[in-house]
Amino acid sequence: MTPKLRIGLIAFAASLGLDILTKQLVIANLAYSDRIPIIEGFFYLTHVRNTGAAFGLFAEAPAGIRLAFFVGVTIVAIGIIISFFRKLAPGDRLAAMALGLILGGAVGNLIDRIAYQEVVDFLRFHLWGGYAWPDFNVADSCIVVGVGVLVLELLATEGETRAKSVGSEGGESST
Repeated sequence: MTPKLRIGLIAFAASLGLDILTKQLVIANLAYSDRIPIIEGFFYLTHVRNTGAAFGLFAEAPAGIRLAFFVGVTIVAIGIIISFFRKLAPGDRLAAMALGLILGGAVGNLIDRIAYQEVVDFLRFHLWGGYAWPDFNVADSCIVVGVGVLVLELLATEGETRAKSVGSEGGESST
């Protein structure tokens, strides 16, 4: 097994397992719409359901169309993630971990959509000025962290490539 596959599978299994476990704990221990303060005024555990996508997008679409759309989009996204993964260099552990996290998050939310026709969300943060960030879950967090890692790696790789190209041009000339 290549290092990228091992790391990718570990990240996938950990993110999916943690997502499923936390959602099951929420479903078993919190009634729908419950809210437990963890850090009063800032962080709460909740039990809400999101029929839409991020920030409730498409939540009002007819249920059958919405479900078919989200399942279809997720399956396409999973195919794209696997395609990207296959193109990684065998030793590219960081990108493999990031893609594993994204894949685990996508599959976790897909399982919810198929099982409940909506996604279980339970993490709620209140920010400055009374603003509350929309509730989210572990799968959403894994997707965001995975994308963030990919962006940072892309920026770092781009910086290295530019530095090498400047260095190979013989440095700066003085006139």
